[in-house]
Amino acid sequence: MSFSITSLCLLSFVTLVVPLPYCRAISIPRTNKTDRDALLQFKDKISGDPFGVFNSWNDSIHFCHWHGITCGRRHPRVIHLMLSSMNLVGSLSPFIGNLSFLQNLDIKNNTFVGEIPPEIGNLYRLKNLNLDNNSFSGQIPANISGCINLEVLRMSYNMLVGEVPISIASLSKLMGLSIHRNNLSGNIPKNFGNLTSLVFIWATSNDFVGRIPASLGRLQNLEELYFGFNGLSGTLPSSIFNISSLHTFHFPQNQLEGSLPSDLGITLRNLVELSVANNQFTGPIPASISNATNLMELVIPLNKFSGNMPTVEKLNWLQRISASVNYLGSGPQVDMKFLESINSTSLNLLAIGGNNFEGTLPESIGNFSSQLSIMSMEYNRLSGNIPPSIGNLRGLEWLRIDNNKFTGSIPDTIGNLIKLKRFRAPMNKLTRNIPSTIGNLTELIELSLNGNNLQGSIPPSIRKCQNLLGIDLSQNDLSGIIPSQAFTIFSLSIYFDLSENQLSGSLPEEIGKLNNLAKLDVHGNKLSGKIPSSLGRCTSLVELHMQNNLFEGNISSFLRSLNGLQYLDLSSNNFSGPVPTFLEKFQLQYLNLSFNNFEGEVPSKGLFLNTSATSLKGNDKLCGGMSILDLPSCSTSKGKHGSSISRSVIIIVTCGIVAALIPLVLLMTFYWLRRKKSEAPLETPSIRGFQQVSYEDLVKATDGFSSSNFIGMGGFGSVYKGNLADENKIVAVKVFNLKQRGASKSFTAECEVLKNIRHRNLVKILTACSSVDFQGNEFKALVYDFMENDSLEEWLHPYLAPNGTPRHELTFVQRLNIAFDVACAVDYLHHQCQMEVIHCDLKPSNILLDAQMNGHVSDFGLAKIFPNAIGDLPVSQTSSIGLRGTIGYAPPEYGMGSEVSKDGDMYSYGVLLLEIFTGKRPTHDMFKDALNLHDYCAAALPERVAEIADQQLRFCEAEESSIADTLSNQKSISAHVQECLVMIFEIGVACSAELPRERMKISDVVRRLRSLKERVNKMGFR
Repeated sequence: MSFSITSLCLLSFVTLVVPLPYCRAISIPRTNKTDRDALLQFKDKISGDPFGVFNSWNDSIHFCHWHGITCGRRHPRVIHLMLSSMNLVGSLSPFIGNLSFLQNLDIKNNTFVGEIPPEIGNLYRLKNLNLDNNSFSGQIPANISGCINLEVLRMSYNMLVGEVPISIASLSKLMGLSIHRNNLSGNIPKNFGNLTSLVFIWATSNDFVGRIPASLGRLQNLEELYFGFNGLSGTLPSSIFNISSLHTFHFPQNQLEGSLPSDLGITLRNLVELSVANNQFTGPIPASISNATNLMELVIPLNKFSGNMPTVEKLNWLQRISASVNYLGSGPQVDMKFLESINSTSLNLLAIGGNNFEGTLPESIGNFSSQLSIMSMEYNRLSGNIPPSIGNLRGLEWLRIDNNKFTGSIPDTIGNLIKLKRFRAPMNKLTRNIPSTIGNLTELIELSLNGNNLQGSIPPSIRKCQNLLGIDLSQNDLSGIIPSQAFTIFSLSIYFDLSENQLSGSLPEEIGKLNNLAKLDVHGNKLSGKIPSSLGRCTSLVELHMQNNLFEGNISSFLRSLNGLQYLDLSSNNFSGPVPTFLEKFQLQYLNLSFNNFEGEVPSKGLFLNTSATSLKGNDKLCGGMSILDLPSCSTSKGKHGSSISRSVIIIVTCGIVAALIPLVLLMTFYWLRRKKSEAPLETPSIRGFQQVSYEDLVKATDGFSSSNFIGMGGFGSVYKGNLADENKIVAVKVFNLKQRGASKSFTAECEVLKNIRHRNLVKILTACSSVDFQGNEFKALVYDFMENDSLEEWLHPYLAPNGTPRHELTFVQRLNIAFDVACAVDYLHHQCQMEVIHCDLKPSNILLDAQMNGHVSDFGLAKIFPNAIGDLPVSQTSSIGLRGTIGYAPPEYGMGSEVSKDGDMYSYGVLLLEIFTGKRPTHDMFKDALNLHDYCAAALPERVAEIADQQLRFCEAEESSIADTLSNQKSISAHVQECLVMIFEIGVACSAELPRERMKISDVVRRLRSLKERVNKMGFR
């Protein structure tokens, strides 16, 4: 954000001469003692001073020499109070209004809380007021208009609410107004047009609604206009386009419509930034834009622009061209002329994906700026070869050309792009070999070439790419063995997908070196032999897909230590031996062992209780298991008569040994129990609510943890329904599997989080048990309120419901309410409780539903706690289980080693919201070809939202009609339905943006969903 040189000089000039007295009734004489007393009152309101700012504020020196204080030359009166970036904590004293000579008050970048005192309106000499980046709440005081000499007013990055007071319009000298990133609401005041001295208005990320007033066109000195990320609607007033001084026009993510004027580049010749992303603009991009020769940023994605992209040969300063997800394109003869016209030496971003562009890429793309770091052309209709000249773009870090019609080979020159971090070219028609020069891309973190016709073998040179987090070469025609070098890329942590090729041979021992890998998929090849036991060292695996190959042998050798698996598919191979009983203790959500040669008795605990998530068919030698499997019972009578004598001998000998050992066992047990009593009891974090329960209490409550009370599998244990007799209360008991890595820490994490927080949309913990069971083993469990309607996952995906219980489809209103409930809970965790809590694992299975279908966020086993300014939690009590969440819901930066953050939770929430309304998991089969749920929904906005919405979605509880019926048969409400879906998918897409800084904040999500709920209620949906 910048001003003209003249404006900067005006704003930075501070007069040191005392102005003429301002005539007003003053009851208290203003003296230098008044200033001293006011400063001491200011100090008294400060509760945190880590840098010792106020150590000098004492009687040993005159207050004019106190830190941050400047007095005037003619009189010892305070004219500057400058205490920015001092990490101060406290509130702003109303005595600030007694500093009547004050001209500059700068306390930005601190933690001031509470309301802005109205006494600030007494500072009639004040020229610069900077309260940026604090935690002020309440409304902007209306009597701030008393600061009649105010030139710059900065209140950004606070928690201010309410409407902007109309009285601000009387500040005739105001040159700069900064109020972005608050919760301000209402319309933009029409009388802002009276502030004719204004040079900038920064008001992004608030709750402003309504139309942009035409009166802003009177601000002929205006240079910067920022109103992005609000709820503004209607068309842009033509008067704004007559402000010739305007160089920044920033209105992304509103609900603006209409078209841009054809003479935009002529009337706004000084334009530097045009940003109208994520609105509903239509029509062509004005060809006159080429006359705005100072233009640096053209940011227009997520609209409905159509026609040609204008040529830009005159725009030599262009840095960013972002026009993705529109309807641009007029045919192969003209579409690529736009690319040929680019000659800016400063271009660093070119993003035109999700349009209708056709034609071939010109060889001239090799002449683009050496500073170009991102080139994104996905989801178009581009064809022909990838020009070899692309190798000239040595500054390129991100190349995305997926879902087009490119043919030919990947040019060898791709190896020249040594800074490339992401290369995505799936779903094209590329042929021939993967070039060996791919090994030159040593900074590569993502390689996606799936869904092409690539042939030959995987180049061993890929081993040089030691920063890769994910490789997807699936759905090609690759052949030969998998080079062992591919399994020495130690950085692989997200996915390694070689499925649906013609690969043969066995898996090499080196596979065990991928001990950070979360997903391995080699299904649909011709791989054979035994799985090396070294695979058991890949203990981070969450998904393992090996189906449809020729593998053989016993699976126990490599599976035993992979207890973090959630998805396991070994079907259609030649595996043999027993089904391992240790799988009962795994936290698997899906297990497919069908069509192999397994034999023996089927386990009957854990996942094997959920037959809808387990497949064992096609194994003729299996027996036992759940009756619903319809397997023969396991015979126990074989050889009965032939071995009766030897069996009797064994029984006699065994009984004798047992009789001899009983006294010894009793003696050891006695001493063990005495020692246990003498030790300190196992510590259980104190939790408000019920008295602590014992292991025996929970055994009684759950009928011995019987299968009839089994609810499901949690992240680190099993969940049972129970009845606490003493309280006569139905509860859910989560029993932790302490043999599983991280389970004990998960128990501690949940206790630490849930004992300190209370919110209507968080699962309520009632008590905990940290004890020993009847065998002396350590036992830990948490007891929660019982949720009658289980988890959201079982409603979105009914086949997961216990015993296959059929569910009614969730209505639109129910889904919206649940989404709002979760958003409120996350907002509370991030901003409103006494400590900042990052959940780290938001997903449908962790959203529980009560009898009224209200959503409750649960499972805080991966949560991380951060102490904040008003909490008393020491840093040593923060907890984190070093896991990155769940595939599909965890943000991409976690896989790159980034610390957990609120932005990470926002990504998970965005994916969750999209899943709620599409009915599709982020791990759905359709998303394995470099398409993800975010891109799938973004590409459908706004016209095709009905196509991606869950087709079983109903809008009234009593109606059986789906969304398709609603949109086709009830035309009177179809437009409203469409608008609601657009708003929801826009939020989900904004939250799940790949870059953390681009994600919507949770407070904005709550505000928008609340507004949508009110709108839906008025429409009469139930």
